[in-house]
Amino acid sequence: MNTRNPDFITVDLRGLKAALVSCAQARRESVSVLVRRAVARELGLSESVPQWVVDTGCLGAPHVPRVKLSIRLTTPEARRLAVGAHTAQMSRDAYLAGLIAGVPALTTGASRTAEIVELIKSNAKLSSLSRNIHTLSRLLAQSNLQKAVAYRDMLDTLDGDVRRHLAQTAALMADLRPRGSFTETTHRSNR
Repeated sequence: MNTRNPDFITVDLRGLKAALVSCAQARRESVSVLVRRAVARELGLSESVPQWVVDTGCLGAPHVPRVKLSIRLTTPEARRLAVGAHTAQMSRDAYLAGLIAGVPALTTGASRTAEIVELIKSNAKLSSLSRNIHTLSRLLAQSNLQKAVAYRDMLDTLDGDVRRHLAQTAALMADLRPRGSFTETTHRSNR
């Protein structure tokens, strides 16, 4: 909901509209932004930071206000944004916010979905290791050494499997975290 009362003015451009629109398109900004900048410059005023339209009814973090932002993209750029968001299985706004935040999983071209699928596979493997260890413990408690020997190979690779899983999980979590995020900075300062 737009809660601010913007100042509007109608101006007869007397033949300057085409040149104004062309200039705004060349700069990839709206005509309003271009006109406001020109008026501020003519009046000797500094350009003010844009007044954002705050949308408090958005989903997401309740303590972080959201703003509605209109951007101008070429058709191929808009298509790449839509395809990238679809591939990452994210909304366009979340995808764009992730790109701006420098989320490595989005900025490196790596497939976020493929990384998550690999993590799920690794979780399943780790889960089976847990069951195998439980079975081995039960066999050893029953003094069934002959059947317990079958689990020896699994025990020989257990440490490496768990370490690979933890490294993969840590890498994925790092790739999903924005670079220079608050949590990353806080975590580093607490070491």
